[in-house]
Amino acid sequence: MDDDPIAPVSTQRYAKKRDAIVAAATHILNQRGVKGMTLADVAASVGLITTSVTYYFKKKEDLAAACFFAGIAQLDGMLDDALLARTPEARLRRFIDRYLEAKAAIRLDERPPIPSFSDVRALNSPHLQEVSAAYGDMFRKIRSLIWDGDDPAARRAASAKTHMLLEQVLWAVIWLPRYEIEDYPRIRDRLGDILVHGLAPDGARWAPRPLPMAPDPPETCGGDTFLVAATKLINQRGYRGASVEKISAELNVTKGSFYHHNEAKDDLVAACFERTFDVVRRVQNAAMRAPGDHWDRLSSAAAGLVEYQLSSRGPLLRTSALSFLPIGMRQRVVDHSNRLSDRFSGMISDGIAEGSIRPVDAVIAAQALNATLNAAADLDAWVRGVEPHEAAALYARPMLMGVFRD
Repeated sequence: MDDDPIAPVSTQRYAKKRDAIVAAATHILNQRGVKGMTLADVAASVGLITTSVTYYFKKKEDLAAACFFAGIAQLDGMLDDALLARTPEARLRRFIDRYLEAKAAIRLDERPPIPSFSDVRALNSPHLQEVSAAYGDMFRKIRSLIWDGDDPAARRAASAKTHMLLEQVLWAVIWLPRYEIEDYPRIRDRLGDILVHGLAPDGARWAPRPLPMAPDPPETCGGDTFLVAATKLINQRGYRGASVEKISAELNVTKGSFYHHNEAKDDLVAACFERTFDVVRRVQNAAMRAPGDHWDRLSSAAAGLVEYQLSSRGPLLRTSALSFLPIGMRQRVVDHSNRLSDRFSGMISDGIAEGSIRPVDAVIAAQALNATLNAAADLDAWVRGVEPHEAAALYARPMLMGVFRD
């Protein structure tokens, strides 16, 4: 007989076990990153021995790449469905809807998790190039939700908006656990309203003002030079990819000199977060003291932080490094981050009461703003040649004034 009835069953069994391994690995990947994930840990989490996992994935890098490809495939499926909608606004809203449906299913263990793509850069070649190419294809598909023209200048603006929109999806893993699954439809509507219409009421102008910030604080924890170098490397390579050796090499100092200034790498990362929070807090303080209404102050704060990210003093540390800190240290950093987010929420609430900001969910709007500001350091990877002085209008303005507002 030409047909072998055993082969399809065997193929299905193989695929099911492989998918289970990828799902388990993604959980570990999101907690420890590419460098921290081991085949032994993955094997133990699915009740196998390490050699059994190597039957499916010969190397850890192969498995890590499979996790990223599986996550991209999930998002691609949502995008394909969203693209069936007739208008750009309807496509964007449907994508948000499909994503929140997926996150609800993930919380109920009815769907495999989506990996944190911030650690893709920790992969080695050729996996890095392969996953990056697939991620780039997904990025362009998201861009097609909101723009399908061919003008180079418009493409530049659409790419900035796409980077902001994609970050909203990736950032949601930080704040969605605060809500019950039953609240997801309400979150869908409110987040969709914020992204489509922004925070500015009709007639508001985009005219952020330069903020007179206080001078940078005195050097601490080994000097600001160490903090900036570490921040850049962690943002580029991920927490585990930015080794002490690489940070020291970036500064052209010895490891001994590094440990003279820093007891351990975790302490340096915590200091990088403290520097980041200090910058955000000082920008917020300057904005709150500035003249004008609360819309003027909020837009000036957002513009100032985006420009800072791309300036010679930037970048600020991305929140993706948070999950790799020791639990006690991680909680302190989370608490500090939440306090700064609450300050943005307060500014938005005051603006709503004043009438200078649209009635929106202030908490969700603050998280959307945090997502935008957190990812601003990567903007030049998607919009080539972007200058600090133009970045705010390209990137922060669509979030604050609405993706589709000219």
